Amino acid sequence: MQTVQHYIESNKKRYLNELMDLLRIPSVSADPSFAPEVRKTAEHVKSKLIDAGVDFAEIHETPLHPIVYAEKTIDKTLPTVLVYGHYDVQPADPLNLWDSPPFEPKIKKTKTHPMGAIFARGSCDDKGQTFMHIAAFEAMVKNNNLPCNVKFVIEGEEEVGSPSFRPWVEANKKKLACDVVLCSDTSIIDNKTPSITSGVRGLAYMEVEVTGPNRDLHSGVYGGGVANPINVLCQMIAKLQDKNGRITIKGFYDDVLEETTEARTEMAKAPFNLSKFKKDLGIAKEQGEKGYSTNERTSIRPSLDVNGIWGGYTGAGSKTVLPSKAYAKISMRLVPYMRSEKIYELFEKHFVSLAPKSVKVKVTPHHGGEPGVTPTNTPEYRAAHLAMAKTFGKDPIPKREGGYIPIVSLFKDVLNVDSILMGFGLNSDDIHSPNEHYGVFNFYKGIETIPYFYENYAKLKKGK
Repeated sequence: MQTVQHYIESNKKRYLNELMDLLRIPSVSADPSFAPEVRKTAEHVKSKLIDAGVDFAEIHETPLHPIVYAEKTIDKTLPTVLVYGHYDVQPADPLNLWDSPPFEPKIKKTKTHPMGAIFARGSCDDKGQTFMHIAAFEAMVKNNNLPCNVKFVIEGEEEVGSPSFRPWVEANKKKLACDVVLCSDTSIIDNKTPSITSGVRGLAYMEVEVTGPNRDLHSGVYGGGVANPINVLCQMIAKLQDKNGRITIKGFYDDVLEETTEARTEMAKAPFNLSKFKKDLGIAKEQGEKGYSTNERTSIRPSLDVNGIWGGYTGAGSKTVLPSKAYAKISMRLVPYMRSEKIYELFEKHFVSLAPKSVKVKVTPHHGGEPGVTPTNTPEYRAAHLAMAKTFGKDPIPKREGGYIPIVSLFKDVLNVDSILMGFGLNSDDIHSPNEHYGVFNFYKGIETIPYFYENYAKLKKGK
């Protein structure tokens, strides 16, 4: 392992330059106009995997964007690690809020990242964290120190809900057979407090449409006598939560896992500074479900948020219009043992019931997925724990995360394997927002840590 770490140290500058090249390709999966760039990124990732030393790499077509698959088999009696990542990124809009162009990566020093951070769309989510695995794999292969078989599956639709991925996984169960999934699409508590994500929330995402009159109307002629869909939509949304932050949908909490006092006490040991949290976000007061801490509200409790709302005239100047339609996009974060399909049904029934007879309502489900929990008493979790303890010099803390990572439940359902979520980003890295960035320290720390996971996992599986 010493030779592997020496190789990593000697190639850090090259790794960083190669990541910058990857970040320059605008692989926005949500916008069809970027489809050629998404494919270009897939080809680029395939090329880097071949350079790193896989036995073979291939691109699999899907109805939307391609999936990159590669593998390296050294001994069929050894455990197999399936590395998952995604090469697609969120749209960069609004562009005017970026301090530098989103696809022209720049390294800038910040208070949180004194070594510098890579500012670019996808730097943390997930190109930077996926590339760590390719770099670490290369270091092990080039030094004849790869202790496990490795498979890579890197998709291009994660940021749009992975619509093609589950069917592809189900059709390729034999190809993907493995002992554990390793993924770094998550975060640590901070650069001095390592952590391993032991659970993620699920998602139910939908769009609602409220229709009033059959055409836009003059607000002077009709205002006050005809329902305004925007007004009605706002009133309906306001009724989705009560004054205590509880979601009012009937049956919503029926399947929610209520964590024990002991479990909540353990989670509370993770360092968290509420004053710093509020200062970082520029808010005077936190808000959420009564009876729970901020950390609990964003990890072990379900939530409901309006992600967008629009209708009527929003251009320059004024237009006195009473709109025919109003729209909103609404997402709900789910916790064990909630199921997205059931929540879709409960939401639609409840939301329609809130509408007055003066309007019509349509609810359209979009993408969603199930929450997942990773056991902390397995060889794979222990391997990750020991790896992080080695490179950070202290034991990592298990933590539940609020984001949705569909592969956790997917790989458990289809392949019957657990996922180890050993990420190195920070919650303050502005993923999905303007000025997304990823610490140079974090990038290098991930590359250094990953080989220790393989080493530990091979030993623990052998001794099991």
